[in-house]
Amino acid sequence: MVTRFAPSPTGRLHVGHGWSALMAMDMARAAGGAFHLRIEDIDGTRSRPDHVAGIIADLTWLGVAWDGDIVFQSQRLDAYAAALERLRAQGLLYPCFCTRADIQASLTAPHGPEGAVYPGTCRGLSQAERARRIDAGDAHAWRIDMGRAVARVGAVAWTTLPFPPNLDRRHSVAAHPLTHGDVVLARKDAPASYHLSCTLDDAAMGVTHVLRGNDLRGATDIHRLLQALLDLPSPAYVHHPLLIGPDGKRLAKRNGSIALADLRAQGMAADVLALHLRTGRFPIGIGLASA
Repeated sequence: MVTRFAPSPTGRLHVGHGWSALMAMDMARAAGGAFHLRIEDIDGTRSRPDHVAGIIADLTWLGVAWDGDIVFQSQRLDAYAAALERLRAQGLLYPCFCTRADIQASLTAPHGPEGAVYPGTCRGLSQAERARRIDAGDAHAWRIDMGRAVARVGAVAWTTLPFPPNLDRRHSVAAHPLTHGDVVLARKDAPASYHLSCTLDDAAMGVTHVLRGNDLRGATDIHRLLQALLDLPSPAYVHHPLLIGPDGKRLAKRNGSIALADLRAQGMAADVLALHLRTGRFPIGIGLASA
């Protein structure tokens, strides 16, 4: 068994991060396997070296120990570029020149599509128009033509384990990538989206079991599709409940949630906090989301 914890260095780790990291580590250790740390640092506008140092300090303080060297996504750009070129050669990618304002306007138009799925505005552009705009230097992302991709691989499914993890209770879940629309695989300001980089990295690291929050359950549909398109192995997935604060909102860096660094500064003993997290006891005001 190989598990991993993969934070982004865009802020300090909060209690939920610590809980997830401990669970992923303990899952691997119980099975005599390996646990790895990956830093997802390709967001050039938000990733910061001081946050990388903070993540390492927070995890070390909490008693989270990983095997081998830390994997940095910023050192894997060639792998992402190669995967994009492979998908592009299959005719599965197209450049999208839409701004966020353009997309929002199309979604809220009186006769526009409902929901937050990209409406495919740039999918119908001719090859000549795409080439003209790229040559002109127009900023663009690369989206996957989900209809074509699904037609290529057919029906796919992913394996899920319950939470808390029980290796004897494996279930197959049908993936529904079409419901997510033509997602971005390379952004205008990043060489690869979360979907592409995460899928490639898990395969390269030999990850067999992915433990992550329920907020990423839907993303698994997309990751399973990419695995099929790129001939990659598919790990088993465990999606755990999210932690929520006193305001009922899920813990997040942008919400100023209780950081591990704050608890350390307040004098909390790391071994006590780790024991509490492992037994489902969280700091006052923090609880499990109902779904």
